[in-house]
Amino acid sequence: VAKMSAPTMEERKACWGARDEFWQCLDRHAEDASKCEKLRQSFESRCPQQWVKYFDKRRDFLKYKKKLETEGYHPPEAAGKS
Repeated sequence: VAKMSAPTMEERKACWGARDEFWQCLDRHAEDASKCEKLRQSFESRCPQQWVKYFDKRRDFLKYKKKLETEGYHPPEAAGKS
């Protein structure tokens, strides 16, 4: 069983830096992840797996929140359709 140890400050900085570069790339390319693959790999290799999952969810939430703030809430027109 692999022991989970807390990342050092340097490891955290490397992780956050890789995340920020990846997110900036997504912003520049309208969320086209295929244009940011190398940065995604760097992000995944520098951050613990749980952090990657958390940051992915966090980005989705922040985008959703920003959309609500700029466009307001629009309930789905037809429930059940996706």
